[in-house]
Amino acid sequence: MPHPVLVTVFLFVAGVVAGIIGTAGGITSLVAYPALLAAGIPPLAANVTNSVALLGSGISSASRAAPDVSGHGGTIRRWAAVGVVLSLAGAVLLVVTPGEVFDRIVPFLVLAGSLTLLLQPAISRWQRARRHEWSRPAVLGGLGAVALYNGYFGAGSGILLIALLLFTEEPVLHRANAMKNVILLASDILPAVLFAVVGTVAWQAAIPLGLGAVVGGLIGPAIARRVRQEVMRWLIALCGFALAVWLYVTAR
Repeated sequence: MPHPVLVTVFLFVAGVVAGIIGTAGGITSLVAYPALLAAGIPPLAANVTNSVALLGSGISSASRAAPDVSGHGGTIRRWAAVGVVLSLAGAVLLVVTPGEVFDRIVPFLVLAGSLTLLLQPAISRWQRARRHEWSRPAVLGGLGAVALYNGYFGAGSGILLIALLLFTEEPVLHRANAMKNVILLASDILPAVLFAVVGTVAWQAAIPLGLGAVVGGLIGPAIARRVRQEVMRWLIALCGFALAVWLYVTAR
């Protein structure tokens, strides 16, 4: 059994790395969730603890988002309203139902989101050439599905949300990423409260992981603004592919 101080330091560092990756456009859970498992937290408790702890990166990254979300206040308010309601519904679903079947679908959702992100420029060109626009019901349905999944499990929901934003509201990747950070923060608060009240939060792990995530969340947006869009797109997608493979293997 590792010394508790070493585990605390390990989780803090994992939180910093997760915060940087997540707020720069990647997947916080790619680092944070396996780190919690490595620290000896059981899978369900690790999922709940992960959701609570990573509020830290959401708060710090959203506080740095203002320059990139200018002009999108209306979209953020509408999308966040849907995200809050359905993310809470997903969290309730996690608390009251077994998730074996859904867990087997999750890797393919993350894989689909990652592929969509890579193909987005080509699909957008196709849309412009044919003057195709997403209908309001299609946008609402896509957002609702992402929000429900975000509350239930969350890993990869950022990629799915970025892809939806790129197609419908904001074609510039680092701006779509900033919008994602704000929307997900609003969406994650009530599920975190629910998990804290009725879930099995491992607070001895959530606190150092969350503090590290705050630090990483302050660093991540600055990195996202400086990395070339295509490089960032590939880095995010590769994170998604890695997570999809890991989730598929663990589900089996």
